[in-house]
Amino acid sequence: MIDYKKEIAKIIGSIVKIDDKEIKKMVEKPANNEMGDFSFPCFKLAKELKKSPMIIAQEICEKMKLDAEVFENIEIVNGYINFFVNKERIIKEVLEEVSNKKEEYGKSTLGAGQNIIVEYSSPNIAKPFHIGHLRNTVIGSSLYNMYKYLGYNTIGINHLGDYGTQFGKMIEGYKRWGQEYNIDENPIEELTKIYVRINDLCKKDEDVLKACRDNFKKLEDGDPYCTEIWNKFREVSLNEFNRIYELLGVKFDSLNGEAFYSDKMPEVEELLRNSGRLIKSEGAEIIDLEEEKMGVCMIKKSNGSTTYATRDLAAILYRARTYDFDKCLYVVAYEQNLHFKQIFEVAKLLGIDEKYIKGLQHIPYGMVHLKSGKMSTREGNVIKVEDLLKESISRVKQIIKEKNPDMENLEENARKIGIGAVIFNNVATTIIKDQIFDWDTILNFNGETGPYIQYTYVRTNSVLNNSNGVKDVKKIDFSVLTDKESLEVIKKIYEFNNVIENSVDKNEPSLLARYLLELAKNYSTFYNNNKILVEDEKTKDARVFLTYSVGIVLKIGMKLLGIEMPDKM
Repeated sequence: MIDYKKEIAKIIGSIVKIDDKEIKKMVEKPANNEMGDFSFPCFKLAKELKKSPMIIAQEICEKMKLDAEVFENIEIVNGYINFFVNKERIIKEVLEEVSNKKEEYGKSTLGAGQNIIVEYSSPNIAKPFHIGHLRNTVIGSSLYNMYKYLGYNTIGINHLGDYGTQFGKMIEGYKRWGQEYNIDENPIEELTKIYVRINDLCKKDEDVLKACRDNFKKLEDGDPYCTEIWNKFREVSLNEFNRIYELLGVKFDSLNGEAFYSDKMPEVEELLRNSGRLIKSEGAEIIDLEEEKMGVCMIKKSNGSTTYATRDLAAILYRARTYDFDKCLYVVAYEQNLHFKQIFEVAKLLGIDEKYIKGLQHIPYGMVHLKSGKMSTREGNVIKVEDLLKESISRVKQIIKEKNPDMENLEENARKIGIGAVIFNNVATTIIKDQIFDWDTILNFNGETGPYIQYTYVRTNSVLNNSNGVKDVKKIDFSVLTDKESLEVIKKIYEFNNVIENSVDKNEPSLLARYLLELAKNYSTFYNNNKILVEDEKTKDARVFLTYSVGIVLKIGMKLLGIEMPDKM
C-alpha cells in the first residue's frame, strides 16, 4: 500500500535537497479534512532557506511534478502545501489490503531483529491488587501487544514486588498474630489486615520497626523461618493475581521479581566499588549524584540490607546479558521519576554496552486517586481490581437484561463488555494524566467509551449477517465509494498502521484508543447517511465490503488494547 508521506517527502526532498526522512517527519495531517489529506508546513524550512514560508511554498509548487495517479491536487494556504490524494486509488489500495491481510491488517515487520522488554504490572505480593496496579497492567499489556504486532521480539516481564523491608514487616506481623487470621481461606484480605496492623504498631514503637528491618536482613541471609513464611506469602499472592490476569487476558513471559536478583546483587556492589563511586555515608553505601542534580542513590542500608535501586541495577545487568535488549521499558507511575533517573545514571557504572544505557526508558503514568484522596494499603483504603471487574460485569448484565432480555451468551458478552469498559477507561486518556476513580464515569456506556466501539463492531456484524455475504474485492466498483462519508471511513482505515507505529514511538496507547473512537464515529456517520442493503447490487456490495473492513480494524485495534469483542449487545 502506498506511503503518501514518503511520496511527499520524495517530491519535496528532490526540490529543496533535504533528506527524505527528515522531510517525512515534517508531513502533517490537516486538522480540517477540507484542507487536504496531508500537509507540509514550509515555515520549518524558513530558517535554513532564509525565505518566508509563503515564498518557499510557491517555489516548491512551481517546480513540483505531481503524479495524478497519487495526488489529485495541491493547494497553498498560509505557508502550508496541502495535498489531496487520488480518491479511487486510496479506496482500491485500502480495501485490497484489508482483503489480503484480513485480521493481520496493519501488521508489519518494522521491528524485526530488535528486542524490546516491557516491564509492567509488578504488584507487591501479600497486598491487594488494586486499581493503581490495573492501570499499570493494561497500559503495559497494550504496549507489549503493539510492539509484537509491529514485528519486535517482545518480552513481557512482571517484576513482582516480592522483596524489601515491607516483607520484614509482614513477617513480624505474622509472627505476632498469624494464628488470628485465616490466611489459607482469604489470603490477601487477611494479609492486608496484618500489614495495616503492623504498620500502626511501627508508628508507635521504634523497636518494632527495627525488628521488621532485621527480619528482612535475615530473609536476605537465607534464614529458614523467614524464607518459609515469605514463600507462603508469594505462593498465595500469585494464585490471587493469576485469577485477575486471567480475567483481564494478560500474560507475561517472565515472573522474575525482585527476589530473583538477590544472588546477583553482590556483583553489582563489586562493580560499583570498582568504579570508585560507591562511598560510605552514615553506615550506608551510596552513589552521590548531587553533581548530576539527582541527590543520592542508596545501594546498601546501614544494616547491610539492599534497596530497590540495587535490585533494579541487578535486573539491568541480567537483562542486558540474557535478552540483549534494544529497549527496556519500565511502565511505572510518575512518582518514581527520580528513582529511574538515578538507576539509569548509576547503570553507566556497571560497564555494560552504551546501547543498553540508551535503551533504558521509564514510561511514567498518572496516579489513580479516590474522590476522598490517595489510596494506601497501609491505611486500608484501596479498591480491589477483582471487585471492580465483578461489579462492572454485574452492571453490564443488568443493562443487557433491561434492553435485550433474550440475548444469547449473556454471561460471556457481559464479561467482554464489562471488562472492556474498565480496560478502555484506563488507556483512552494520555497516560501521564492522573485519574479520579468514579464508578459513574468508568461504567458510563455512552459516548467515548469502550462499549461504544464494541457496539459499532456488533453493528457491522449485524449488517454482514443480513447481507448475502462479502463479495470478492476484485468485483467491487470503487467509484461507488467516492462520497464524503465513505471516503472519511476509508482514509481512517488507511491510517491504522501509522497510528500503531505512533503509539509505539510515543509509548502512548491512548493514540490507538482515540483512533478507534474516531473510526467508530466515522462509520456511524456513514451508516446513518447511507443505506447499505439497497437494491442496486454494486452499491450494496461496496458498502458491505466497507462495513466488513471497519469491523476487521475495530476488532484488531481493540485486541491490541487487550479488549475482546462481544457477539451481541
